[in-house]
Amino acid sequence: MKEQLQKILKQALNSLVNESVLESVPESIRIDHSKDKTQGDFASNIAMVLAKRAGLIPKVLAQKIIDNLGDNAQIDKVQIAGPGFINFFISQGENIQIIERIINQAEHYGKADVGKGQRILLEFVSANPTGPLHVGHGRVAAYGATVANLLRGVGFEVDNEYYVNDAGRQMDILATSVYLRYAETKQFPDSGYKGDYIFDIAKKISGVKKCDIFDGVCKDEKNGGDKEKHIDDLITCAKSQSGHDYKKIFDLAINHILSGIKIDLAEFGVEYQQWFSEQSLVGSGLSKETVTTLQDSGYIYEKEGALWFKTTDFGDDLDRVVVRENGMHTYFASDIAYHLEKFERGYDKIINIWGADHHGYIARVKASIEALNHNADKLEILLVQFVNLYQGGEKVSMSTRSGSFITLAELREEVGNDAARFFYILRKSEQHMDFDLDLAKSKSNENPVFYIQYAHARICSVLDKAQDNQTPDLALLDNEYEQTLIKQLNRYADTIKNAAINYEPHVLAYYLRDLAGDFHSYYNNCEFLIEDKTLQASRLQLIIATRQILRNGLGLLGVSAPDKM
Repeated sequence: MKEQLQKILKQALNSLVNESVLESVPESIRIDHSKDKTQGDFASNIAMVLAKRAGLIPKVLAQKIIDNLGDNAQIDKVQIAGPGFINFFISQGENIQIIERIINQAEHYGKADVGKGQRILLEFVSANPTGPLHVGHGRVAAYGATVANLLRGVGFEVDNEYYVNDAGRQMDILATSVYLRYAETKQFPDSGYKGDYIFDIAKKISGVKKCDIFDGVCKDEKNGGDKEKHIDDLITCAKSQSGHDYKKIFDLAINHILSGIKIDLAEFGVEYQQWFSEQSLVGSGLSKETVTTLQDSGYIYEKEGALWFKTTDFGDDLDRVVVRENGMHTYFASDIAYHLEKFERGYDKIINIWGADHHGYIARVKASIEALNHNADKLEILLVQFVNLYQGGEKVSMSTRSGSFITLAELREEVGNDAARFFYILRKSEQHMDFDLDLAKSKSNENPVFYIQYAHARICSVLDKAQDNQTPDLALLDNEYEQTLIKQLNRYADTIKNAAINYEPHVLAYYLRDLAGDFHSYYNNCEFLIEDKTLQASRLQLIIATRQILRNGLGLLGVSAPDKM
């Protein structure tokens, strides 16, 4: 209906161009669903947008537009509201058609072709395989998976990718931590990984000589030394004393943790088409090649024995090191090579979903893309804020390095996949989130996922009891609860499109909560199994359509739609 209203308005505006009231007709005309039912079904601000150009006050221009709309059977009336909004009241006959369309299209209803098959590479989570996924990673996982579902729903082809940071210093800290637990040393570095999972990995090691690698290393911070140099010295000793066994421990640790991550995400309903290894960049030489290319282009200079990338030439606040003085490539060097590899795969758009703490990284990554002669506008970076976990009204503290954190697996076991998926996307991704464990587990109307699923189960219960094949007359659906529910159904397709193109799954979550609320009001105020079989059949058709939309929407969010609760 929005598209039809846009056409009708364009025709009216063309008439005003012919009358010399306007010089031209804008390419796009905004049409929004009215939030207040007293303000009709749709509203447009076009008169306020064009008033200055026309030299008229918005209300006067709005009236001229209305005068040129002509008669249309789909529109009951048109009003001017506020400073110059044009409100459209759609006819009941037009509105009720949504019921048949939803039932006929079933699980396909709401899908669109906005993307027209454009290919998107969506990278998200990509947590270092140094420990199990925690509740913060869970938010990125739920957000990324839902954004992918929404984009596919409006016609994009989306490949989900996980970038495995399986090279570099953090992996060496992990391997050394595992080795120390295996060797059962009394000392343990402040910068080591201390979680119980480190002991679990260590138990899998066999046939490796246990050595004391603390001899000659820098003191740790608790003993008046430098904790970072302390761990680096321990890594060097572990490598030299363990020899080939070090690589065995290194691979065992990464594979154990990565296997757990893959299982955890799969059980959470998050699927990836690709798992990209950072080690492949090092092994193939692409990281080194990329730095050489930037050197040849004049974007790399040497200072204090290190190689620096001139990211300030592209708007970054500081230049960045790509090769340290010891000859080791930085994480940034690998990221440059990784993004170059992404661009060379030929996707129409590349989307990275990062934690909000990576905000400062955006400028330098985009700088590297420009320096390598690619269009940085093809890369879009979405940020996800941190999660605060609350239980019993108190905040739960977490630290990955110390091992004191709540894993995603523990959260899912506590509240279930459905509540976790839904609660994670209830806020805009750039907003901090307080995850209330007690609310997520409650079976009450205050718990939004329970409230929505209960609406679906209620409909199933009514339909299970219904035994009637009477032909419906949808024109009979004219009470206020029916009209409200029908208008809400009419909003679904636009909600999906807006949620997808703006990467805002919370918009769909709130829509489903509103739809469930409208259904519950209908259920509490009207009977469905009644003597008037034609009206009964009509009401059943309405709730069948409602059930379908609840099911479709929950499916996009990765949440189940139970028949019984």
